[in-house]
Amino acid sequence: MQCETEKATINYEEHGEGRPILLLHGWTMDRRVEIFDYEKIFATRPGWRRIYPDLPGMGRSVAKDSLKSQDDVLDALLAFVDQVLPARFVLAGTSLGAYLARAVAARRRSRIAGLLLRVPCIFAEDARRALPPFQALVADDAFMASLDADDRTNLGDLLIQTPAYAESLKHKRDAVVQPAIQATAPIANEMRADPKRYGFSFDLVEVEKTFEEPTLIIAGRRDTTVGYRDAWSILDSYPRATFVALDRADHGWPMETPNLLPALIDDWLARIALAERRA
Repeated sequence: MQCETEKATINYEEHGEGRPILLLHGWTMDRRVEIFDYEKIFATRPGWRRIYPDLPGMGRSVAKDSLKSQDDVLDALLAFVDQVLPARFVLAGTSLGAYLARAVAARRRSRIAGLLLRVPCIFAEDARRALPPFQALVADDAFMASLDADDRTNLGDLLIQTPAYAESLKHKRDAVVQPAIQATAPIANEMRADPKRYGFSFDLVEVEKTFEEPTLIIAGRRDTTVGYRDAWSILDSYPRATFVALDRADHGWPMETPNLLPALIDDWLARIALAERRA
């Protein structure tokens, strides 16, 4: 399906019926990555209409010539929300998708029933991020040496250096991550290289105060891409937030502990339902 906006033609996919939940992927990814992580969860939780858009310039969504910055990406997303989603919906974002989700929640506050931020990017500027050093939790030098050169390069630093974990990571990389990267348009990489274009022109930390719907923030203690400390810094802006900092989690989570995400989502959805019954 497609949605035409002033700044982009947004291609999206829907699964299931019921209450709408909008799921936003990370930068240079596409909807296939979110589908890979979430459909196995929502397939056993009926009553949810899952909406997976490709961000402009990623996947099958086309960035128009007028799209130059993250502000423009947000404008396109807000236009998409206004055209495709009903009055109230639930919102989830991963990595840079969480950065965008925070802004969508701020701009469409009355329409958001709940917010999920998974391994969230808090600051678009790399220099502002508080990052932990890499540390393998399960180290196996012999196994790492046994990997061929391509796998060693493509897999990068392995948090858990076991054959099973490496195989799971390789499967996700080959199935959805690499195809998404290859489908990314040059405009997305150009924006990523320019901090002034990659970040919003406004202070997101200021405008997101105070979002009072049930929120779930999941950070990885071993996340060397966006870290976890920055996510803690915005907690006061979300008084109904559950904050989780997972020991066995890097930026690719939930690969390390896949059974935790369904449990956390169940609690989050239950809190949303309770809040709406009380309202």
